[in-house]
Amino acid sequence: MEIKALILELAEKYGRKRENLIPILQGVVQEERYISDEAMVEIARQLDISAAQVYGTCTFYSFLNTKPKGKYIIRVCETIVCDMQGKKEVISTLEDLLKIKIGETTHNKRFSLLKTECLGWCHKGPVMLVNDEVYTELTPEKIRNIIAKYKRKH
Repeated sequence: MEIKALILELAEKYGRKRENLIPILQGVVQEERYISDEAMVEIARQLDISAAQVYGTCTFYSFLNTKPKGKYIIRVCETIVCDMQGKKEVISTLEDLLKIKIGETTHNKRFSLLKTECLGWCHKGPVMLVNDEVYTELTPEKIRNIIAKYKRKH
């Protein structure tokens, strides 16, 4: 779907008030996997707010990507609790398996690897999120199985 048509549909669904900005941005990310400059300008136009307000909101929240990401976005919790439970080993295993570093996307655009603030699962750390799926109590073996599952998906 063309970005202008998508934003028009989202604005009609959620409304054209400033308080509807986040749901509209989430809808764009769900469809496009990121929010382009063109999308930010169109959202600003639809909501009658400045593009700077839209940009500020996009860059404030870690789940609102402003750069293209992979099909599967892996977010590793970076809290001190997950750190004490083996976060470094999780990141190292993911970087080795995917051949990318934190903040990068694989060449085939399948995976992006990011760190994020607390995912709310401290009692089951270390934790990662793949798109909307939470994985807890991670070990290198568990991570290998999870990534293998996503590599088999089309």
